[in-house]
Amino acid sequence: MRRKEFTIEQEEEITEFLSTQTFGYLGTVSPDNKPRVTPLNFVYDEGCFYFHGSLAGEKMKHIKANSTVSFTVAEEFSLIPSYFKDPLLACPATSFFKSVSASGHAEKVIDLKEKARALNRFMEKLQPQGGYLTIDADDPRYTGQLKAVAVVRIIPETLSAKFKFGQNLQQDKHEQLQEQLEQRGEAKDAATVEMMRKYCPFHS
Repeated sequence: MRRKEFTIEQEEEITEFLSTQTFGYLGTVSPDNKPRVTPLNFVYDEGCFYFHGSLAGEKMKHIKANSTVSFTVAEEFSLIPSYFKDPLLACPATSFFKSVSASGHAEKVIDLKEKARALNRFMEKLQPQGGYLTIDADDPRYTGQLKAVAVVRIIPETLSAKFKFGQNLQQDKHEQLQEQLEQRGEAKDAATVEMMRKYCPFHS
């Protein structure tokens, strides 16, 4: 059952999270009705997810047979060990994370200008330092390449976000956990504490 305290509904929060992520998980159904999940790079632009690949790849075969897809993006923050709360029982062990899940329909992008726009978004995200010519559908150096690559647009019909950062904890437990993470100081602990303070109903 979805915990309401972890649900994020603000579009700008969701868009900001998706802009920081490079990988997502595409769910499709094969022509013989078998599920498939494919990890791939993506961009989120104007309310749609985009990915690219071969015109004749397996993903394209699945989408041609059944355009209904799912798409999930997640980032794990700190792992919370059980002994932070209980010295013996394993039950309290958990992790904090952000996730976005969408379902909808996928369709090939035909318009070369839209292809170019989506692929430029990929370059901006994956190669922010530049060092390339902007992809332009009217540039003959790119026209053939744009025709030869598949760009797919996922139009979400449902989209939900879950950001779990201890919103269900009482204030004293919440503050205690922040202190434990700060003392531990592992790779994502500082970022986790920052998110705990941002998303919880009270502020330390």
